[in-house]
Amino acid sequence: MRSDTETRFIRLSPMTQFVGLTGSALLVGWTIVASAILLMQGLGAGDLKEQALREQAIYEGRLNTLASERDARAQEAALAQERFAVALAEVSAMQSRLLASEERKRELEIGLDVVQATLRDAMNARDEAEARAEDLVARLAETEAAHVEVTQLAELEGTLDIVTETLGTLAAERDMMAGYATEAELRLEEMAMNDRLEEERNARIFQQIEDAVTNSLNPLDEMFSSVGLPTDSIIDQLRRTYTGQGGPLTPIRFTTSGNGEIDATTARAGEVLTMLDELTLYRIAAEKLPFGFPVRGSVRSTSGFGPRWGRMHEGHDWAGPKGTPIHATADGVVVFAGRQSGYGNLIKIRHEFGFETRYAHLSRIRVEVGQRVSRDERIGDMGNTGRSTGTHLHYEVLVGGKPVNPMKYIKAARDVF
Repeated sequence: MRSDTETRFIRLSPMTQFVGLTGSALLVGWTIVASAILLMQGLGAGDLKEQALREQAIYEGRLNTLASERDARAQEAALAQERFAVALAEVSAMQSRLLASEERKRELEIGLDVVQATLRDAMNARDEAEARAEDLVARLAETEAAHVEVTQLAELEGTLDIVTETLGTLAAERDMMAGYATEAELRLEEMAMNDRLEEERNARIFQQIEDAVTNSLNPLDEMFSSVGLPTDSIIDQLRRTYTGQGGPLTPIRFTTSGNGEIDATTARAGEVLTMLDELTLYRIAAEKLPFGFPVRGSVRSTSGFGPRWGRMHEGHDWAGPKGTPIHATADGVVVFAGRQSGYGNLIKIRHEFGFETRYAHLSRIRVEVGQRVSRDERIGDMGNTGRSTGTHLHYEVLVGGKPVNPMKYIKAARDVF
């Protein structure tokens, strides 16, 4: 090392030189290895990001497809509801026509009875007039044999003329009554023909209504069966709860047979009303059970029901933007709305038949405890509260206090709602 006045020398021992060279080599090697690791991690992160983007695109495509299918099923359900309303209108109109037909037939039967009674009276009067005429003829013969006076003979002849005129009048009335009877029989035949045509038309209407109701009942029945619900007990419980009657669907009780027995048309109408009542109970049950989808908007499924990281994941997770609307999946009552441990902001809704749903990690709660909510009603917003690694909804379904897979109910209702 030189300075302005002197030169100094620093001597390094072989060991010092070895240590320095070794340290420099290790430093250079560590730099090369760290650079390689950082480069590999960068490339791997790029691949993972591209893979995540591809998976996100696939999920979004699947969600769009599911949304399209859901809209199509909703449109089909709306069309089925319209057909249901048309069927109700047809049943009401048919019931009115049957009542009017019954009234017309009763009036014609009464009119025919009156005509027949009048005809019997006319025939009895004719028979009495004929008997009187025969009696007068006999008296006239006796008078002629006894050589009665001319004035009495003239009186008898006048009486005979009156009787003859009366007989003519009675004959005309008889013919008129016979015409009335013939006209009444023709009207009865016409009514019978109209009744047959009405029965055929009613049969076609009944067939259309039965087909429409069957097409609406089958998907609902399959939906309940696919999740293993006791359909009969649920429907019986709803029937006991909803017992109000009245309006256009009052059971048909009248009869046209005259002997107190229910005819085939009335019996079939009663069967159709029973099917419509069952369809209504099915729809009420579907509204009260968690068959709905809890999230609205662009979301993707991130974790399903089952074991996860050595623990049981008792619900299903959907990720999406903060504030994504969260909706109730069935009618029920809010029993909890607040913050709870790892759930963060949590809503619990109790439904009928022992069901309960939970909506966790919300950013906002829009309902209160004790509030009654309807299916598809907005109850909160998606968030990232509690023990959560990102914005998402954790959704649970419990039956009798035990968690079940929510997707079983969502998939069962995919082709219905």
